Amino acid sequence: MATPRRFLPSISALRALEALDRLGSASAAAEELSLTQGAVSRQLQALEAQLGVDLVRRDQKRLTLLAEASVYAGDIRQALNQIAQSTLRVQAAPLAGTLNLAILPAFGMRWLMPRLPDFARLHPDVTINMSTRLEPFNFLSEGFDAAIHFGKADWPGTEALLLKHEHMLPVCAPELIAERKVQSAADLRGLPLLHIQTRPQAWTQWFESLGVADGAAASGTMYDQFATITQAALHGLGVALMPDYLVEQDLATGKLVALHATPTESPGAYFLVWPEARSQDPALVKFRNWLASQAQAEDPLPR
Repeated sequence: MATPRRFLPSISALRALEALDRLGSASAAAEELSLTQGAVSRQLQALEAQLGVDLVRRDQKRLTLLAEASVYAGDIRQALNQIAQSTLRVQAAPLAGTLNLAILPAFGMRWLMPRLPDFARLHPDVTINMSTRLEPFNFLSEGFDAAIHFGKADWPGTEALLLKHEHMLPVCAPELIAERKVQSAADLRGLPLLHIQTRPQAWTQWFESLGVADGAAASGTMYDQFATITQAALHGLGVALMPDYLVEQDLATGKLVALHATPTESPGAYFLVWPEARSQDPALVKFRNWLASQAQAEDPLPR
């Protein structure tokens, strides 16, 4: 069913509304849009006439949006961003397709990157643009087609493909425990614990999974990425609870030692996540189908 025209205002009028809301003045909006202030005012008047509602308060030639109009402008901002992202995608690869993918830095580097040459060989017509994101975001406002995400498959309005379960090991530099015995998980409570921002409950969950009261698990220094927390552990600053695939090389060379015999599975896992509305995007379908063949959680990583 076709959308009535009264619900589809002109892009120019919507851009004027969005700019006034974001910049706070008609003069700033006019400068950004390369218009006169009078032209901005006329665009807004035409929009009000089409919608049949007041959007702007006019006070001594100063234009400000009413509260309801500001909410509307926020929604329009997301829609305009999506239009821009879609247009860029078509211009960049009008025939083949482009996939804008958000990745986690450590997992993207160690798990995805070694596999991507195979995808490039099978699908040279698809371009993958990647940016790092550490936490979930609004797909509409960010303009991503999909994301590699750690957690549970509960991102609103999305579908997901399980890629890999995660297994954790407590590790530290050998010198940190040179003069003390660590024979059980409970012994770790007396050591400095290193935390990562994206998993604030990781230590508590690890202790609980082994039947140990977490004690001081909530204390300790905080790091934003696995790359930095690994360096802290290597330099003897404390014990890091790390995915086993990220520390296997340092364990093999003796730079780090494991303080528990076997890895324990995390409550979360790694997923490819995409908005339901984009599920049939050709580039995404190719990437998703290929990635499903790689999603063998218990297989060793490429060396």
